[in-house]
Amino acid sequence: MGTLCPPYAVLGYTNSVAVPFSARLRDQVTTAFYTHPDCKLHDMGPGHPESPARLQAIEDQLIASRIDQLLDYRSPPLAQEVDLVRAHSAAMIALVREHSLALAGKAGLYPLDPDTSVNGHSWQAALRAAGAALAATDAVMAGEVSNAFCAVRPPGHHATSYNSMGFCLFNNIALAALHALEAHGLERVAIIDFDVHHGNGTEEIFARDPRVLMASFFQHPFYPHCGTEPEGDNAVNIPVPAYSDGSIVRKLATEQWLPALNAHRPQMIFVSAGFDAHREDDMAQMGLVEADYTWLTRQIMEVAAEHAEGRIVSCLEGGYNLSALGRSAVAHLKVLAELE
Repeated sequence: MGTLCPPYAVLGYTNSVAVPFSARLRDQVTTAFYTHPDCKLHDMGPGHPESPARLQAIEDQLIASRIDQLLDYRSPPLAQEVDLVRAHSAAMIALVREHSLALAGKAGLYPLDPDTSVNGHSWQAALRAAGAALAATDAVMAGEVSNAFCAVRPPGHHATSYNSMGFCLFNNIALAALHALEAHGLERVAIIDFDVHHGNGTEEIFARDPRVLMASFFQHPFYPHCGTEPEGDNAVNIPVPAYSDGSIVRKLATEQWLPALNAHRPQMIFVSAGFDAHREDDMAQMGLVEADYTWLTRQIMEVAAEHAEGRIVSCLEGGYNLSALGRSAVAHLKVLAELE
């Protein structure tokens, strides 16, 4: 079986005296982890890639990597409609609410677009996902934690001000950024989107808003078939061809993202954390690996430390190969929690 020393050392044992793990680590926790069972109840049908299993895959990898005990687990509240209207039209909100609640207690789905449907739990799940992003923003702004990751679904970055699309119901990261600006009085924020698909909804919501800088890369040509021409001068969009690997993304981020971010001097950074650019994810054709997500997160941490007092809120977007998703989310969280 081999020596038992390394595991015992990790778990906080010294000789014959057991030190409670949670007590030993309480003062070291810097990263909040928001998730909720409601987010697993939104289900778009058998075989749909944006499935409840995605959250379970992240939870399983957190346990396997032993960092679950190093995070501050928090249960998010439900967002209120007054929060949603900061980014979305009343008609769009009503469409999601009415069709989801009409299915409560029933089987069946209502399609919002060819890829995106609601079931009887989707309204609650969407409010919980948005609520996590808002609560994470409050916690980071209050200094309760240094940063936060929201393991929630449905994702958000394709949702525009007027339309749910691309697996997304409401734009969680846009709602969080607007909350920081309008409820907390920040003057400048940045949104970094490293999902393999362009965050068209986020760009549309903030087009030409000088308070917000959006920096992203995405496979092109690819869904949603836009982004090569930014909608405003506050977006740094980097389209990359299929089969690009991490070395290409790192070079482009260094040359284009980082100068723009440092010039903008964001007071808080929001991350649309999609992990579907991973080479094992067959929803796309890019070649990133866990080490690339580690590197990207470190760059974000450095910019946040320089300009934003370390304040970061990250929200799950894509990632459909369950093993790659779990491993990549852990790589992201390890850097946020300063574990490597």
